[in-house]
Order: sequence, then structure tokens, then C-alpha cells
Amino acid sequence: MELAIFLKGLIIGLSIAAPVGPIGVLCIRRTLAHGRVVGLVSGLGAATADGIYGLIAGFGLTVITNFLIGQHFWIQLIGGIFLCYLGVKTLMSKASFTQTETQKKNMWNAFLSVLFLTLTNPMTILSFIAIFAGLGISNSNSNLLSAVVLVIGVFCGSTLWWVILSSGVGLFRKKITNKSLTVINRLSGFIILIFGGIALYELIK
Repeated sequence: MELAIFLKGLIIGLSIAAPVGPIGVLCIRRTLAHGRVVGLVSGLGAATADGIYGLIAGFGLTVITNFLIGQHFWIQLIGGIFLCYLGVKTLMSKASFTQTETQKKNMWNAFLSVLFLTLTNPMTILSFIAIFAGLGISNSNSNLLSAVVLVIGVFCGSTLWWVILSSGVGLFRKKITNKSLTVINRLSGFIILIFGGIALYELIK
């Protein structure tokens, strides 16, 4: 029973992480510029945020849920501005490959920036609430274990996707020149900036 729930969570995690969005673009760009580990750590920031929202939904923490939904405007505004900031920063970044001694700092920055970016999308929690309801899992004591197993499955599924993506993109890193990286930086920054602009436009509309 719990294995089946875990596998469902695994599939859900993969389906949530796989669509290409600003996080995927960031992961690809960081993998090419800083290596597979930094790219993977970026993805783990998103997987951790998904796990946090999954726990909130799974344990029925309605106070937190209502707060996040109630403050949706301001949270999305912050997220949109942060996306635009990352887009501009990526656009203007120099084409240089990270050396080993600076990777530790890059990993922390990569993880925290993506964690923050993912947490500024509170509508994610509505998806988890719908998923729990659809699977018949509530915050009752009898379903507490099932909720935990499902969240672990979601985290593992999301993590699996980032492992696949960063490993796959990492295979091409040695073929990337400074000139190619410049083009990648410009393209990635432009795409991230567009996502940020869309987020802000939706608020205004």
C-alpha cells in the first residue's frame, strides 16, 4: 500500500519538475557554466520547496495555507521581481567557467536562490491539496503515514528529474566555448526575464 503511494508520489514529482520553466532554464545554464553539481543543487532547491509545500498540504496546516493564498499578490510580486533580477543578472554575466575553489559558494547561492524562487509561487500548494484529495489522503491520524510517504515520493521524483537533467546537460559542458557560453547566458537571461515579466503582468491584469 505505502509502496504504491510512494510510486504515485514519484510520478507526481517527475511531472511537476519536468516542464521547462525558469527553474529548468536556470539549472541548464548553471550546469553549463558551473558544472553538474551546481546544476543539480539548483534543482534540489526546487525539490525542497515542493517538499515543504507538500508537507503543509499533507498535514492540513490550514493557517499557513490560508496565509499563503491570502498573500498571493505580494508573494508573486516578490517572485516576479526576483525572476527579473535573475534574468538581468544572467544577461550581463561574463562567460567564465567556475573553478573548483569557488564551487562551494556557488552551490549555496544556487540552492537558496531556487528555493526562494519556488517558494514565491504559493499556488503550488493548491496543486498538492488537489493531489492529496484526489488520492483520498487527509491529515487524519490514519492517513498521516500515507501523507509522509507521498511527500517523500514527490521529493524523490523531483530530485530524480534534476539528476537526469543536470547529468544530461553536463555531457555537453566540455564542448562549450566562452563564445557559446556568452550566447547561452544571453538567451537564458532573456527567457528568465520573460517569465518574470509574465508573472508581473498577470498581477497587473
